[in-house]
Amino acid sequence: MADHLLEHGMAAASLRPLATAVGTSDRMLLYYFASKDELVAATLERVAGRLTVILDRAIPTGTRLPPPELLLAIWSAVGSVELRPYMRLWLELAAASARGREPQRAIAAAITDGFVRWTGDHLFVDRRADRERACASLLATVEGALFLDAIGRRDLADMAVRNGAVADGAARP
Repeated sequence: MADHLLEHGMAAASLRPLATAVGTSDRMLLYYFASKDELVAATLERVAGRLTVILDRAIPTGTRLPPPELLLAIWSAVGSVELRPYMRLWLELAAASARGREPQRAIAAAITDGFVRWTGDHLFVDRRADRERACASLLATVEGALFLDAIGRRDLADMAVRNGAVADGAARP
């Protein structure tokens, strides 16, 4: 089902297409999951887990980078062909969340919290307060850049990431 959502997006997150994707019936899905929302939440949790594995391949666990270097490394990873379907699905989930839809909003918040933890684990900063600020800044920069890229402005997305890295003092344009 995770592959189905990655290929077809949230619009295909109804019971019949998901059941067909895994070779079962919608009734069987509801036997294992209390509701469609629970099924979608579990599927998106699986997608998020896969994303973490891919990010860990790009930036291995135990690697700690200063914020500017981590920003550039994350942007390089999320801009890869392998992660494009994940980022498209993420933007769809964020759009549904922006409309106040549940459970999408709760799912998006949980995925964001996981990404903040992952980012914090890969950051090299001296103080906890600096780590929290850097995580927030990295998240905002990456999310904004993803949006710009999604609307066809990769040039502006790349510029925003480079400027974010320069503002933190490591990279040079």
